[in-house]
Amino acid sequence: MKNSIYHDIITEHILERKEDYYRLAYSYVRNKDDALDIVQEAICKALDSSDSLKNPSGVRTWFYRIVVNTSIDFIRKNRKTICVEDSALELSLGEAEDYYHDIDLEKAIDALSPENKTIITLRYFENFKIEEIADILGENINTVKSRLYGVLKKLRVVLEEE
Repeated sequence: MKNSIYHDIITEHILERKEDYYRLAYSYVRNKDDALDIVQEAICKALDSSDSLKNPSGVRTWFYRIVVNTSIDFIRKNRKTICVEDSALELSLGEAEDYYHDIDLEKAIDALSPENKTIITLRYFENFKIEEIADILGENINTVKSRLYGVLKKLRVVLEEE
């Protein structure tokens, strides 16, 4: 019984925020089809492991964690493909709707490790609070804060050099 109730909660939540999850996945892979595959795989994982959702009010951060981990796994499995597609995308400039307005910032963020990119993406593009990011990543709040500030310093240095 618990499983079917959680399935409904998870399904409803995903349908309400599907664009957010697609945007998050896209921020990792910069490819529409791959981002859709990541979201689809994350949905399957969520429904298969719905019993691990301990509190239905935490479905948002729980599913974000699944999307982040699925995105990072995808990158690790397909690292060479993504690099080629990124360079091809840069040459063709793709569709404007999927690009940041600041190309230097986009390149600097893309150069970050997946873990650091996750923190920046969740904080500044998905507007999560530090506490929520810590929950999504399963890390201490102070760890997330120090990593965030360290990454911001790195980005500032890189962007000032350019």
